[in-house]
Order: sequence, then structure tokens, then C-alpha cells
Amino acid sequence: MLKEGYDERMVNGASSLPYAVPNLRISSHVGEVGVSTLWWRSVASNHTGYSTETFVDLLADTANTDPVAFRQKLLSKQPRHLRVLNLAAEKAGWSGPLANGRARGVAVHQSFKSYVAHVVEVSVGEDGLPKVERVVCAADCGIAINPDIIKAQLEGGMGYGLSAILYGAIDLEDGRVKQSNFNDYRVLRINEMPPIEVHIVPSTEKPTGIGEPGVPPIGPAVANAWAKLTGQRVFELPFSRSVGRAT
Repeated sequence: MLKEGYDERMVNGASSLPYAVPNLRISSHVGEVGVSTLWWRSVASNHTGYSTETFVDLLADTANTDPVAFRQKLLSKQPRHLRVLNLAAEKAGWSGPLANGRARGVAVHQSFKSYVAHVVEVSVGEDGLPKVERVVCAADCGIAINPDIIKAQLEGGMGYGLSAILYGAIDLEDGRVKQSNFNDYRVLRINEMPPIEVHIVPSTEKPTGIGEPGVPPIGPAVANAWAKLTGQRVFELPFSRSVGRAT
């Protein structure tokens, strides 16, 4: 699996960073944890999408620049990234008013040759964790053969991603997994699923994958909104283990 000392699939989604930056270095580190691991939905992009898009937001914040405008400038030569970003921001009313106690966050990512942007609205839930009030998604997966399937796959990917970033923790004790079922392994409940709008970019490109690309942008979009709302940037997931701790 290793090529030149690293597994290239670990850095998929980061090694192809679309932003126009003059200097780029990608590295990875394999931790020896003694537990076999395999991929889950969206393979490497589930973690590289989070790390890259939260970092880009941090750069925008440091530059005192609107996160969408910051991305638009750095994606000026990436038309498909730019189209989904612009469409999601437009449909979400990015610059418009918000209800009290809410903030918006954005993320855009390409995986499996498809491009997806999410804009989320987040508030503080009763449990102190992010409560996702609304998601606006824009996707470009080439020619839309079956728009209903595209919509369903993106919605499913968002639910999957929200479960992971909010609650998805596994604990080991004496070499065994402590969690046994959904009574002690928390997942997103049906009543917690936010309202979702999916907008498909008209395209004449070849059809590409859509089962996984909805996952990577949802986590960083929530994290970026949470940082705007509370001032806390979360770099260790899930939120249930990190929120309230100093960063």
C-alpha cells in the first residue's frame, strides 16, 4: 500500500487541494494503535475534507475575510468547485439575515470526481452541542441521470457525516470495544435530521460518483459555523468529546 513511504489514499482530498496557494506540502503520519481499521463512507476524504476546509476557514478568519469570498478568490481557476460554492451560497442567502442564536458555515470538497458544497445554519442545542437547523447543498456530478437518487444519496451522506462528527466515538477497554449497540453508540436520530435543500448543477460532463461525496463537506461546514457562533474551533472529533474543552 505504501508508495515513497506513505499510503497515498490517506491524503486523498488533501494532495489534490484545489486552492491557488503558491506553496503546498502534504504529509501524513501513521499511528500504531494496535487496532485494525478500514475505510468508511468517502474513504480518505472524510478526514482530509474536514482538516482542509476547517483550516481554510481559519485562514479566512485570520485574514479578516468572508469565508465564501476567501474561497472564491482562491478557486478562481477551478470552475466546478466555484459553481457549487456559488450556488450553495446563493440558495442559502449567505449574506442575508439570520435568526438570533444562529451562525452559518461553509465547506466545499471534491471526491470521486464530484463536487459538493454545503452551507449550514447552526445553533447551540439543549445538550450544548451544535444543532444543525438547515443545510443547503449544491452538487456537480456531471450529467444528472437520476436526480432523485442524487438527492437521496446526498441526504444520506449528510446524515451519516453528522452522526460521525457529533457522536461517533468508539472506546477500547482491555482490547475490546466497549460499545455494543445503538443504546451506547450514539447516532443521529430521525427527528434530529435537519431540513435539507439539494441543488444539482446542470452539467454536460460525464456522470461521476454521488454515493460518498455528500459526507466530506458536512463536518467542516458545521465546525466552521460553530466557530463563528461560539468562538471555539474543534479539531478533534466527535463534538461530544471536544465541545467545552479549550482549543
